Amino acid sequence: MAKFVVVGAGIVGLATAHRITLDYPDAQVTVLEKEPRVAAHQTGHNSGVIHAGVYYKPGSLKAKLCRAGSQSMVDFCTEHGIPVQVCGKLIVATDESELPRLRALHERATANGLPVRLVGPAEAAEHEPHVRCVEAMHVASTGIVDFTAVCTTLAALVEKAGAEIRFGSRVTGIVERGGNQIVQTTTGEIVADAVVNCAGLHADRVARLAGIDPPARIVPFRGEYFELRPDRRDLVRGLIYPVPDPQFPFLGVHLTRMIDGSVHAGPNAVLALAREGYSWDRINPRDIADFAVYSGLWRLARKHLRYGLTEVRRSLSRQRFAESLARLVPDVTAADLEPSAAGVRAQAIAPDGALVDDFLIVARDRQVHVLNAPSPAATSSLEIAKHIVAELPGFRGRR
Repeated sequence: MAKFVVVGAGIVGLATAHRITLDYPDAQVTVLEKEPRVAAHQTGHNSGVIHAGVYYKPGSLKAKLCRAGSQSMVDFCTEHGIPVQVCGKLIVATDESELPRLRALHERATANGLPVRLVGPAEAAEHEPHVRCVEAMHVASTGIVDFTAVCTTLAALVEKAGAEIRFGSRVTGIVERGGNQIVQTTTGEIVADAVVNCAGLHADRVARLAGIDPPARIVPFRGEYFELRPDRRDLVRGLIYPVPDPQFPFLGVHLTRMIDGSVHAGPNAVLALAREGYSWDRINPRDIADFAVYSGLWRLARKHLRYGLTEVRRSLSRQRFAESLARLVPDVTAADLEPSAAGVRAQAIAPDGALVDDFLIVARDRQVHVLNAPSPAATSSLEIAKHIVAELPGFRGRR
């Protein structure tokens, strides 16, 4: 009987464990999670968007797995009674200078086989009456869901299939002994035939515990959110995004109607002072020391200093945050915004300062390490899981 250990009970880890139980129904599967619940970090703090796959380079893992994952996530939610809505979104150009970038994005989305259309201001207003634009791209296949609810369902399916989810269990080492993978944890050792590292914010550290030198390092970026006051939620029907600037690494603040009817605004992107740094006062000296000596971060900072300072100013000023949103929906004011929970993005940065643009999955010696899985990983999670299990070293073709 094959024995698998999956590190991390976020959506990628749980989807992988679920996939293993489907592909290897006689296997013993253990999911290790250092927190007392599923979806405690990235999965439980994101915007709940089921992305269509607009932004990703054709042929990349993100493009391939996001497009397939968008449909499989909707199908999974429908099958298991999880509320889901395919509401579509608008990506809006607010002035003429953004039109070349919008049209280039339209070409990319078309190359990825997505149902997208360029629309003028009048048609954009049919979708979002309060939006301001000179042109927009309507993306019909974008949806919304509560990914924590997805994780709760996945966890139940995993346990029903006989797998164990071991909470409060932090990995402290991974060694090979007698042809087995020995996973050392704060709750004891586990003997496994294969290990899958889906540790998110700590994925590179878990890889180093296994003796692997990761080709990139995780650096945490906090995404801060506001939400519209309940009496102002009628300003947004679905999802409204700006045209991203390709010279900067993030998408910019946007407006997102959540599955519960609330409307979130954000996120910005500021360097967090801890890997789990959900506020400015969450500081972890070890985490700071880890990225402060990393040449890749300093090279990134030099390249994007102006962008980073803008994000910090926006973090410290609700008025600046509101002004960014008002470019999309002019009626939004600072008085309409209420603070909401922040998230932290585990972003892999290469030694040369480049953001790792695609999913980064490294397989070696009956181990698979997911070393970069930011957005759209939640959307793509069921497909990422298929990819991981199909690539497990030493297990290809075995069922």
